[in-house]
Amino acid sequence: MNRDTESPRSQASGAAAPREAVALRYETEQGAPEVVAKGRGLIAEAIVARAREAGVYVHESPQLVQLLMGVDLDAQIPPTLYVAVAELLAWLWRLEHDAGGMPGSAPGFIPAGPEP
Repeated sequence: MNRDTESPRSQASGAAAPREAVALRYETEQGAPEVVAKGRGLIAEAIVARAREAGVYVHESPQLVQLLMGVDLDAQIPPTLYVAVAELLAWLWRLEHDAGGMPGSAPGFIPAGPEP
């Protein structure tokens, strides 16, 4: 199941910083979710666009994306982020099961921020 996160951040000057995105993958046999893609600017926009094309959910989480940007690619998330990511996984599970799933959509979601 893929999970991505993206959000814009602004600099102290008030100018918009490049958009950011982080993609997570979690399989039940894994110990913890792992970062499979991350980027800023055009790369972040491509991550989000690809997920939307695949029918992956999008959700805003600017604080989480900031923390996940510090995790290396292909690395599992650190234990300090387990609770935050588990809350998002629980939200997704409820969304998929309460609504009976969305026809034609892939499982997963992207925590996302507003577009610049």
